[in-house]
Amino acid sequence: MSQLTGPKPGDSQSGDPQAGDALPGSLDQRMSAQAAEVLQGRSPRRGVRRLLPFMGPAFIASVAYMDPGNFATNIGAGSKFGYLLLWVILGASLMAMLIQHLSASLGIVTGKNLPELIRERWPKVVWPYLVQAELVAMATDLAEFIGASIAFQLLFNIPLIWGAVITAIVTFSLLTLQKRGFRPMEIAIGAFVGVIAVAYLVQLIRSSPGIEALGGFVPRFEGAKSLYLAVGIIGATVMPHVIYLHSALTQNRIKTNNDDEKRQVARMSRTDLLIAMSLAALINMSMLAAAAATFHATGRTDVGDLSVAYQTLTPLLGGGAAIAFGLALLASGLSSSAVGTMAGQVVMQGLIRFSIPIWLRRTITMLPAFAVILLGFNPTDTLILSQVILSFGIPFALVPLLIFTANRNLMGVLTSSKAVQVIGWMIAALIISLNGYLLVQTFTGA
Repeated sequence: MSQLTGPKPGDSQSGDPQAGDALPGSLDQRMSAQAAEVLQGRSPRRGVRRLLPFMGPAFIASVAYMDPGNFATNIGAGSKFGYLLLWVILGASLMAMLIQHLSASLGIVTGKNLPELIRERWPKVVWPYLVQAELVAMATDLAEFIGASIAFQLLFNIPLIWGAVITAIVTFSLLTLQKRGFRPMEIAIGAFVGVIAVAYLVQLIRSSPGIEALGGFVPRFEGAKSLYLAVGIIGATVMPHVIYLHSALTQNRIKTNNDDEKRQVARMSRTDLLIAMSLAALINMSMLAAAAATFHATGRTDVGDLSVAYQTLTPLLGGGAAIAFGLALLASGLSSSAVGTMAGQVVMQGLIRFSIPIWLRRTITMLPAFAVILLGFNPTDTLILSQVILSFGIPFALVPLLIFTANRNLMGVLTSSKAVQVIGWMIAALIISLNGYLLVQTFTGA
């Protein structure tokens, strides 16, 4: 993604976010050389060390699956309905694994990302696609930016607006890592994921969910409100912007010379994806289970607000649990905000071959968050609403992905199987149907 922050030595000027080569002597170059050794059967590495050169893209993508929107929807669902919607998280996570696998495969085999292919093959829909994608990007950034701002407020007792300013500064700084290549950013994002995982392990241990949590994996709803939260969970889990991004993270990342090498890279990518997305799924289920065990089980069914959740944790589980919650929310907001900005840049460059400075994109997409804060809207309600908006953006990314990855002329040896195609279209139909039902419920007041 060298072109996301400006050209580096050896970059092309085509606007391709993956066009540049790694800087001589950089971590990127060393890891690329190690990957080439593995593909060519010359590597002495075994086990995890053999996999490491291929790891990273899925961890960046996984951040979108545990962003502050997930916190809001999971905590809201857990406090109000207990373990009822655990099955939704599991199902959405499995959907996400398949979708991200298809996106990664598209980048590996074609050397192009999803927005670029939409531009090349469907030129008449480029501008409508750009408009909806930018709206989705703003909804994405709204959730992530507000989440980090709330975390700064909770942890350091500063006004929300100053938390937003600090969030802007930190995410600007994080995005500058891209100038050093993709590996430093992947390492930084991986560290944030680690913080979230450890923090929610603490939460889960402190809250001690019971055996009744297993009942949450039986599919069912309890009224329109549970459906609203379920769609929000899907919108927070199957994120449209990261469908676009994952194909850019894998395009030309590791050079392949033949079909066998493409298959090897795809296998390594699946392992990367399985590890990262399984971790994200466990974190999401831990969020809901901890909220159910802490709030719903004690009669606090109204704890859907992140600030209230933080304040309530101290008397129920102790200050350590509240601090762990705040740190997890902070790591989630900062990392996912940076990833969302990267995705927006990939979409714009891919669709219209136009790039704006990353600081300008960061400034534009964070304006709605500042507006929400200054106008005094409830931040958590805004977070949940943003996730429902994201769910409506999923088909625009998912439909072309399914069409392109089923095209043998385009995908060659990595063409999706008939079974994968059927499951993919079933997922798309399910999401579209849920959104339609939610609209009917919302406007009829049922």
